[in-house]
Amino acid sequence: MNKIAIEVKDLVINYKYLKSFSIKRNLFYFRKKNTEIFQAIKHISFCVDEGEILGIVGRNGSGKSTLLRTLAGIFCPDEGSICLFDHSVSLLSIGVGFQRKLSGRENIYLSGLLLGFTEKEIEKKEQEIIEFAELEAFIDQPVRTYSSGMYSKLAFSITAILKTDIMLIDEILSVGDAKFRQKSYRKMRELIADKNRTVLIVSHSIDTLRELCDRILWLNDGQIKMYGAPEEVLSAYMNFMR
Repeated sequence: MNKIAIEVKDLVINYKYLKSFSIKRNLFYFRKKNTEIFQAIKHISFCVDEGEILGIVGRNGSGKSTLLRTLAGIFCPDEGSICLFDHSVSLLSIGVGFQRKLSGRENIYLSGLLLGFTEKEIEKKEQEIIEFAELEAFIDQPVRTYSSGMYSKLAFSITAILKTDIMLIDEILSVGDAKFRQKSYRKMRELIADKNRTVLIVSHSIDTLRELCDRILWLNDGQIKMYGAPEEVLSAYMNFMR
């Protein structure tokens, strides 16, 4: 019997935002009635087995990134529960996790510590991360000076080299130059070959999901529309999107 790595039960994630009044009116006349709640995730439940590769699809705004951020602990559930069974987890997503005023090297240590690694463990992997990211000449520059491609290279390299039990990947395989995309794809294949590592991939690349994933979760307007074998779910999803 397969061990469960992730168990999500009746999960709800809400966003609160102000109604479209002027900034001045919101600052000086703010009342609770001026806020609205948008339910990004609506009572979803699913399990992911240890070592499974789960692809997540859905049109923009369907709740895919919100789900990954909640699994990573960035957002807290408004209702329901998430159990990771004491597995370590990392999130690969552009725009998440780096302190832009710090250098690339400093962010390697910060990210590693947040992932639960010791300073000595990070130090042993530091040069490997820098070389894989191809950022030797820029590693001591502030991350705010990096291009989006450099940012994605560093983010991927940290998570790929400092391996966690659960990897959450949000479209990052499609970012960067063609050479690095090929290298990161090969590295991802190597990482997911470990049957003890669980991977969740959000991607708009149907071919990538079809090749890599064991199952597909289709989110639509914050709800699970379909969950099952890649060919079946992806075919239904592509027909829906036409």
